[in-house]
Amino acid sequence: MQTTFRIIDEDGIHARPATALVNTATKFKGTEAYAEAKGKKVTLKSILGVLSLGLEAGDTLSLITEGGEEAEALSALSDVMIKEGLGEIHE
Repeated sequence: MQTTFRIIDEDGIHARPATALVNTATKFKGTEAYAEAKGKKVTLKSILGVLSLGLEAGDTLSLITEGGEEAEALSALSDVMIKEGLGEIHE
């Protein structure tokens, strides 16, 4: 399963939002989760992998899940991207 987002947070995806994605991805032990951007695909279970994408505002990010709980994992990751504002709280 796959879905795509455009990064709108002006700070892009740095350590805090990357951690939110990794923490969510690692909850699904039997499911592989990947982030794909800029021609590179990395596991979402590695914060270094996510940070290596260097995602900035305006970039496009695809979230990909494979395995037993792929729909649930993709929904949870999408929630992190949308509802939790990439793990950021802006005032």
